[in-house]
Amino acid sequence: MDQTITLSFVDKGGVLNPGELEERCRQAEPVLRRAVEGDPQYRDFTGWRTVDEHAGPDRVAFLQKEADRVRKDADAFVVIGIGGSNQSSRAAIKALRPKDGPAILWAGNTISACEMARTLEELDEYKSVYIDCIAKNFETLEPGIAFRVLRQYLEKRYGEAEAAKRIFATGTPGSTLHQLCKDHGYTFLTFPERVGGRFSVLSDVGLFPMAVAGVDIAAVTAGMRQMRDRIFAEKAEENIALRYAVLRKLFLEKGYALEMLSFFEPRLDYFAKWWVQTFAESEGKEDTALYPIVSSNSEDLHAVGQYVQQGRPILFETFLEIRARDASVILPPETKKDYFDYLTGKDFWDINEAARKGTFSAHSHRGIPCLCFSIPAIDAHTLGQLYYYFIFSCYLSCELLGVNPFDQPGVEAYKHQMFALLGKP
Repeated sequence: MDQTITLSFVDKGGVLNPGELEERCRQAEPVLRRAVEGDPQYRDFTGWRTVDEHAGPDRVAFLQKEADRVRKDADAFVVIGIGGSNQSSRAAIKALRPKDGPAILWAGNTISACEMARTLEELDEYKSVYIDCIAKNFETLEPGIAFRVLRQYLEKRYGEAEAAKRIFATGTPGSTLHQLCKDHGYTFLTFPERVGGRFSVLSDVGLFPMAVAGVDIAAVTAGMRQMRDRIFAEKAEENIALRYAVLRKLFLEKGYALEMLSFFEPRLDYFAKWWVQTFAESEGKEDTALYPIVSSNSEDLHAVGQYVQQGRPILFETFLEIRARDASVILPPETKKDYFDYLTGKDFWDINEAARKGTFSAHSHRGIPCLCFSIPAIDAHTLGQLYYYFIFSCYLSCELLGVNPFDQPGVEAYKHQMFALLGKP
């Protein structure tokens, strides 16, 4: 199977001038070169760049060994984390739907009393429960309080000594979370200091929960390396990461306010949430950047499709196309008159493809700029490529915007107000 990811675009409205993309890519060559070589000003934030610094073969083998220990005994595994601490692993697990591992539950991503109560109630249905608290510096409220509740749940159910064997924590060495693990015998995994949350898929943070679920993390990291090598080798005008970043900047300059990621596989719903976080949190600064939104089709065509077709032309669209057919359901004949006989004998896969192609055609003919990523399949290797691709493209896109790709000062605003209301010292 051809594992290459391609990027193409249709601009029937003539938004871009002939040769404009190529010229801007040539102008942006120094940005690409600095990113590939490793920009010294971002040294403390780019521990993901080489892949192998925190996701090399030896580390992958170690994580797989630890995951196998959990998989042999666990009926349920709870991932505690919020934002970048759980989005990447959740995306892969939801997309690939491994069948031979423990149930994966998610906590620490909400402060809803109802959700926590439901999680505790659900855990009572499983015989053997393990947890992993992911918190870089163990200062974020949501995973902190979820970890306390779930830690005490395990202690009450299994006793402190047995509970300790079932508790993993992923944080920065030297943090209060690390100290908690040392004091009580929990297994500590590393959240690298030089890797931020939304880039942490290339580390224990994203890879360990995937491995526990049954995802082939060796294939994920192989895909990452393949995309890394490609981006590092391609010249500016042909570079798939730079072309995407430049297109986004050009459309922003032309007055577009939103980028909509559109796909026709609900398996990608959580991957899309990861994509939204990566770009929104990285770029949304200094009153600039595109607002990333998602269309999970064909369902959302019955929600926002009307607006896209005839509403204000404020967005451009980025489609994901999957080439490999990995499922088949044939519409059977029917003697009852339901008026769908014209589809008898057709495969759901082909009907879905017709919907995707028809949507692309209708939206592009409306004058909406339409990009298309053609990916080989929804599998571990391809997801690895996509993770690295979008992280690197986002880095380039931020550089073109002139914003810091690696901070998120705006996220702290709600926390200050919340902590004041809660009486935090």
